Amino acid sequence: MKSIRRFFLYFAILLISSVALLIFAAGSHRYVTSDSIMLNHIVQTVKENWNDLRVLDEKDIDTDILIFDSSDKKLYAKPDKTFENVKVVLDAVRKGMITMPVNEGDLFMGTVVVPSPEEAAYRKTVHDIALITVFIIMVQLISYFIFLRYINRSIAAPFRKMKEFAALVAQGRFDEPLVMDKNNIFGVFTESFDIMREELKASRQRETELKTKEKELIASLSHDLKTPVTGIRAICGVLSLKIQDEYLKAKVENIEQKTAEINKLLNDLLYSALDDLGEMNVSPTEETSDILKAIVDEHDVHSRVRAGDIPDCILRIDKNRMSQVIGNIISNSYKYAGTEIDISYSFSGSFLEMRIRDHGEGVDPEETDFLTNKYYRGRKNSPGKEGSGLGLYISAELMKKMNGQLICISDGKGFEVVLRIPLA
Repeated sequence: MKSIRRFFLYFAILLISSVALLIFAAGSHRYVTSDSIMLNHIVQTVKENWNDLRVLDEKDIDTDILIFDSSDKKLYAKPDKTFENVKVVLDAVRKGMITMPVNEGDLFMGTVVVPSPEEAAYRKTVHDIALITVFIIMVQLISYFIFLRYINRSIAAPFRKMKEFAALVAQGRFDEPLVMDKNNIFGVFTESFDIMREELKASRQRETELKTKEKELIASLSHDLKTPVTGIRAICGVLSLKIQDEYLKAKVENIEQKTAEINKLLNDLLYSALDDLGEMNVSPTEETSDILKAIVDEHDVHSRVRAGDIPDCILRIDKNRMSQVIGNIISNSYKYAGTEIDISYSFSGSFLEMRIRDHGEGVDPEETDFLTNKYYRGRKNSPGKEGSGLGLYISAELMKKMNGQLICISDGKGFEVVLRIPLA
């Protein structure tokens, strides 16, 4: 700020000095009167040298001079430039010059013309003011450009840097500090911006650590809860075999069904937490295509699947993860559709496409792109049904990790999931 104040002080001094200089130049013009003695001396000198006017070049005559003869013919001019537009005596009169006749007795010999002293002084003053004005304008222009350069370097450039810095902060790039210039008039603001960057970086790190701890807690709890849930399912299985009362047996089976649902939800939470932690590992190996039939049979506990023939080929998959994906899809069909499930197979480039279709209500077609988002559930078929919105998300992520793809399709005639399984 001190630099800007110095600039404004400089411009104020320059303005005052310019005005004072112009006033001084204008005031230097004084009223000048004609010197009659000098004029008579000039006329007498001209008369004495009328026959040889070139002698006047050597005479000490302190003014410009023009001489006409009696017929208005120009005989002599010193210098020519002063009188270049004076052709006759009448022209000199019009321009305010002094005209003096040269007589020899009663004989009119000619006319001597000299510039008016007042006019000469006026022209000199105008000339001086013009020169001073040009000089002042040049100095002001140079000062203006210097000031603009200073503004650009000291104000505009720091603002641009802060704008770029703000963009980096908005992108979450907290490792690039805002460089401070000792000549930057916004040094305090610059330092504050950099402190803000460091605080945001520390805050982001704390947030990341808290989220990591949260995911680790969810993963730990989900894993720990699976043990008692598995124990409850085992006990329910034993009780189903020993209890003869149909009412009690139905209650035990209901408990077993609920524990199975709880177990699935715990699996979804566990795999989601592991995915966020980067620990949901996939280890693809080469497997024959008949492994798919075994996986489908394992998860088709209600015998609703109608599967077509599987082409003979070698797949590159993680068998356990593929079982998890297919199990998720079949379980969703049981829960949301409750119909027969058709599975077909075909080749598509370097993939084996496995199409799993049920014949329920499906979902709105505009929702299909969101079904693989975390925690998203269809609006039409999910109300009243338990679920976390993680099943298809986890399945899609597992397919990506196996270099495959999961595609959801709903055309009003049911719901279809296409698994693009990579070939070896």
